[in-house]
Amino acid sequence: MPPDFAAAFRSGLASGGLPAGITAVAPAEAAQRFAVYRNNVAHGLARALAARYPVIERLVGTSYFAALAAAYLQKDPPRSPVLIRWGAGFPRFLRHFPPLAALPYLADVARVEWMRGLAHHAAEAPPPTAAALARVAAAAGAARLALHPSVQVLRSPHAVVTIWQANQPGGAAPEIADRPEIALVLRDPAGAVPVLALSGGDADFLATLGRGESLMTAAMTARLTEPEHDPGAALRLLLRHGALTEG
Repeated sequence: MPPDFAAAFRSGLASGGLPAGITAVAPAEAAQRFAVYRNNVAHGLARALAARYPVIERLVGTSYFAALAAAYLQKDPPRSPVLIRWGAGFPRFLRHFPPLAALPYLADVARVEWMRGLAHHAAEAPPPTAAALARVAAAAGAARLALHPSVQVLRSPHAVVTIWQANQPGGAAPEIADRPEIALVLRDPAGAVPVLALSGGDADFLATLGRGESLMTAAMTARLTEPEHDPGAALRLLLRHGALTEG
């Protein structure tokens, strides 16, 4: 076997050519047999991508998604046998894929779906204890709470939360007016990975906590964006969904 056989084999899977060194019991069938193998690999990778981006598949349709997956595979083939690491570049691919120029929200919806995968596999972190919350209540000016490792926020010019929520299994997607939305993605205490809509004030409150600032600073920052922002309601939202841990 030539030393560069593995590289030639990978190239053949991408380009369709028969790699040097491939043979069969009936040599004339080598190309045909390799083509069957290549098609099976491509189909398997397409289904893996669809499992990571189910809302995108629903939005564009199964057949079109299969074509998208094939085109993406040419641009960004897996570089690891661990397939959960593959597909990070798919949102960028969608953003710059000319036939999808009329659907500019797709890339950010895909970013939400990738973030959900990251949240699902994020490290564990315990919620604040009752004693920690008591300290927070007693000294909000200096108290700090950290964000759970799964927490991610996406500020989008598109209605990514509404689109994602409307395209869950069993739902009938309504007509959606596109508008800016802020998505919060996390893994909640039950192990689910919801996508929640945040106001601008809530997003600033969370981001300030994420920088290690105090609750008081977070509240003041949020009110620069949203003068009537309620930090208590924001804190209850984050605690209810397991977004916070002890600082």
